Amino acid sequence: MKYRMDASPSDDDITAIRQQLQQSNAPFLAGLPEGSLAGYAYNDNDERIGGVVANTWGQWLLIKYLWVDDAFRHRHVGSHLLSNLEEYAKEMGCKMAFVDTLSFQAKPFYEKHGYQCQMTLSDYPVDHALHFLTKALNED
Repeated sequence: MKYRMDASPSDDDITAIRQQLQQSNAPFLAGLPEGSLAGYAYNDNDERIGGVVANTWGQWLLIKYLWVDDAFRHRHVGSHLLSNLEEYAKEMGCKMAFVDTLSFQAKPFYEKHGYQCQMTLSDYPVDHALHFLTKALNED
């Protein structure tokens, strides 16, 4: 056998590994519903001032990105985006939500909205922490 590490794999290499892993997982995970969701917030001039992007997989909502323009923070824009996303995900059959956030980002925000920290990675990636939070969506 030979082994080789690659510090700059091609998109094709990454896709091939992902596809082979999905094939291996298929007997256990095939047929689970999955999709993508996004929500947006606009100001009075129809300029985007916030947004949220997530995936659904099985009964889980997986929040990837939630952003609010600095000028509109502390005006409940993020809260409305999150609430709308959760409601939409529940309509799609999601029962749980998952998000990760760095220590300088939004842990208190998610906790205020009922998320509970399940795990923290310290010194991630160097001198911060990465928090993993979950929420049961039927607990509103």
